[in-house]
Amino acid sequence: MPRIAVLGNPNTGKTTLFNRLCGVRARTANFPGSTVEGRIGTHRSADGRAELELVDLPGSYSLTLDIPEARVCRDCLEGAIDGVMPDAMLVVVDATNLRRNLQFAAQCLLHRLPAVVALNMWDVARQRSSCVDPAELARRLGCPVVPVSGRTGEGVPAVDVALDTLSSLPFDSDALVARLQKLPPADASPAALAAWADGVVQSSSARAPSIDEGREAMVDRIDEALTHPLLGIGAFMVIMAALFASIFMVAAVPMSLIDLLFGSVATAVRAVLPDGILADLLADGVLRGIGGVLVFLPQICLLFFLVSLLEDSGYLARAAFAVDRVMRRFGLSGLSFVPLLSSHACALPGIMSTRLIRDDRERLATILVAPFMSCSARLPVYVLLIGILSVGKPAWFAGAAFAACYALGAGAGLLTALLARRTILRGPARALVLELPPYRIPSLRNAALVTWDRANVFLRNAGTTILAISVVMWWLSAFPRTGGDARMQQAESFAGRIGDAIQPVFAPLGFDSQLTVGVMTSFMAREVFVSTMGVLAGAGHDADVADQRVLEQVATMTRTDGTPVFTTATCAAALVFFVLAMQCLPTLAVTRRETGSWKWPAIQFGWMTFVAYMAALAVHAAVGMAAGGP
Repeated sequence: MPRIAVLGNPNTGKTTLFNRLCGVRARTANFPGSTVEGRIGTHRSADGRAELELVDLPGSYSLTLDIPEARVCRDCLEGAIDGVMPDAMLVVVDATNLRRNLQFAAQCLLHRLPAVVALNMWDVARQRSSCVDPAELARRLGCPVVPVSGRTGEGVPAVDVALDTLSSLPFDSDALVARLQKLPPADASPAALAAWADGVVQSSSARAPSIDEGREAMVDRIDEALTHPLLGIGAFMVIMAALFASIFMVAAVPMSLIDLLFGSVATAVRAVLPDGILADLLADGVLRGIGGVLVFLPQICLLFFLVSLLEDSGYLARAAFAVDRVMRRFGLSGLSFVPLLSSHACALPGIMSTRLIRDDRERLATILVAPFMSCSARLPVYVLLIGILSVGKPAWFAGAAFAACYALGAGAGLLTALLARRTILRGPARALVLELPPYRIPSLRNAALVTWDRANVFLRNAGTTILAISVVMWWLSAFPRTGGDARMQQAESFAGRIGDAIQPVFAPLGFDSQLTVGVMTSFMAREVFVSTMGVLAGAGHDADVADQRVLEQVATMTRTDGTPVFTTATCAAALVFFVLAMQCLPTLAVTRRETGSWKWPAIQFGWMTFVAYMAALAVHAAVGMAAGGP
């Protein structure tokens, strides 16, 4: 199958065109020896009889830069990836910004490979009265030039024909020599490349371009507001608040349906199979595990769909500039803000969206601190513990406590990022160099394809790990069999015994063996803490924090000596521990997948547990002293 390398600057619509050519016949993959991610897809020829392999390489402003994206592009063109030399290349340039794009195109065309130049965003250029002549541009470049719009599909059939023709022709050395004679020298300076590109654009234009000055002035005013340190951040917060509100509202329905579906299937399995290990394994282990994987999908899909629309519209680059000044104080950049904010919905899509960050060390720092952000899974725990703490307190206390939890998590995350960037991930925040792309109507088709791809990656990689973890946690909670009620089973299980063994470690925080068991089982997922405490308090597996009876039963739990489990100091310490601790094995699985090593999940787990323990210890001591008791 002929291999076509797809290259281009960032923000040229390269991936949109790739998605138009390959559709769902594409997969995401990391390039060998690199953490840089690209996509590989199959494109059928215009007549439907032949297939081409398209490799969507990362966007780069130059092939000579010492950055991972440029190195991957160079390696591909030199045949160093999989030891396979591309048969041809498709160079995507932005028709609305030819002068800059042609400098990168020239570096690509200097490689001795057959090439097609896709003059992308041709519809936008036409609206701006662009007068570039594709035929003259082709003559000047020495290769076919095809006007196209990846967003609308205009010109895509012509790209099909050009690629089919190019990949089927024998290697024409004379044509390549003729092309090289039209290009600047391989060692041309940036100034020489810019001068060459300017000359090509001028010679390819039939007349001077006509600008709509009023529209450009309006765009400049909008950009000035959206990138302003105060107005820009304000606008970003409003847009992100609307985005997450829509995620919570829209995703709640399919998440509830998924939960209901797997609950119904589990009930049906128990009705069909006799009581025993097999029924428990399928119902509580496998089905609950699969449900625990799929229940994340609505949030993940909706988040990536909406973020893709924002990125495609040109807004996301403006938002990154607006928050960059604040984030740089903590060793991060504006590109880290979107993943961290996304993690307030769920750390899984937040960590996956760090692929927007090009600096490897900054990306790792962002991944490490993303779980500090208070995700939706913590909410049931917050409701339970703050509800206990709020007894007899003013009405505003609960709201202030919730806000403090979110602030504590975000503050711990930013301080951890600062520490990491000065130690294990040492280095200054990379200067945020982004081109502000033109505003454009986002492509729903492209957003849907990106969402489909992200969902597949999650299910193939993280999903299998999460399922395995769920089955293991079920086994620890289900064995050995006691024959007693759910409370006795939970207490006497391997998980309960582990809790008893570890309880001395948590004793300084005021935790007894029951609370320690709740903490241990919550490592599968934080919200499991509520159902575990409900079982231990006699409320059952389906404990609901909105049920006042359940809240009272948990709040009045007693230790073996008859003293209350949840004193003010213990409850406050538990709340701080849950805010800061890494109690989500699926997140560790995604961190392992994104970093390619168990080293970083181990550091993430160890550091967050240490910070949570020390903070909870300090709170327990401080609250205990203030209350005049333990």
